[in-house]
Amino acid sequence: MNRTQLKRSSILRMAMAESEMIYQDGESFILRAVRIAAVVALYWFVSITMVFLNSYLLDNRELNAPLFVTFYQCVVTVGLCLLMQVLSKLCPWIIDFPLVSFDVKTSREVLPLSLVFIGMITFNNLCLKYLGVAFYTVGRSLSTVFNVLLSYVILKQTTSLQALLCCGIILGGFWLGVDQEGLAGSLSWSGVFFGVLASACVSLNAIYTKKVMPAVDGNIWKLSYYNNINACVLFLPLILLSGELGHVASFSHLTDLRFWSMMTLGGVFGFAIGYVTGLQIKYTSPLTHNVSGTAKACVQTVIAVVYNSSSKSFLWWTSNMMVLCGSSAYTWVKGLEMKKTPSKDPQDSAKEKLLPEEKVNM
Repeated sequence: MNRTQLKRSSILRMAMAESEMIYQDGESFILRAVRIAAVVALYWFVSITMVFLNSYLLDNRELNAPLFVTFYQCVVTVGLCLLMQVLSKLCPWIIDFPLVSFDVKTSREVLPLSLVFIGMITFNNLCLKYLGVAFYTVGRSLSTVFNVLLSYVILKQTTSLQALLCCGIILGGFWLGVDQEGLAGSLSWSGVFFGVLASACVSLNAIYTKKVMPAVDGNIWKLSYYNNINACVLFLPLILLSGELGHVASFSHLTDLRFWSMMTLGGVFGFAIGYVTGLQIKYTSPLTHNVSGTAKACVQTVIAVVYNSSSKSFLWWTSNMMVLCGSSAYTWVKGLEMKKTPSKDPQDSAKEKLLPEEKVNM
């Protein structure tokens, strides 16, 4: 009888402990879920708002100066980096930002990446200017394809058949979207051309980022600081050669506070997207970040179509879904391949410690 009572009391204690553990796990799970949901919502808000805000600034028919708009956003980014350094000194327990003093040697080492970076943000804005937000996802969809192609040409890295099939789906969606946009009479070949160039620059930016990272001690914010300083200097002759300086000087709203507020806000969101991207990867994973970005692009397209009261065909929507599904499938395939890759020794792992920073930048 005593033994039976002992067993019952032991079982009761175990059940109570287990129920308490479930309660504790449930509480931490809820808090974790709320935190992740908040981070993902913040990423969506910043990213979608930035795209629509840039579209608004670039669609200004009175000011045809996309290089100047991009240049000003780089200036704002540099200013915010300096401001964050000051705030990190005053409130180090709240803001963690690296202290960067400008070094000419480091700037020169980052210069090759800065040239690609200028091409990436310039062609990206030109693509958005000529294609609009609704077709922007399809117009800029070839980044994954160029990533595979340039990795083979530059890094001699081969790609699996499954990943190539995913790229084929993306290419099919791209061509179908171009065809449907042409049939609707709203296709801009200039926008498609700039979208392809932007996609190529995005892939080159990822490759050169990994090479340049050691020059900035593997810190993404230092890289952003030097990248944007170089861009500010390099944009000046481009603005002069393109004749945009005359457009800016003759702009009727040049002294309008609202115009400069919108321009500055665009730069702030451009700076914030780097932070929220890193935040989303930190609290989820690179794979979840890519899936979230794909879902965000889908919602962004729907919002643009509804906002513009556009009527799109079934095949037009099919092209968007092919691009989004192909991109998601590629991410999933590469994730599985990374899991199957045998673990490396500590020395090799140490050499590749900069890979997460590259993912944050992408």
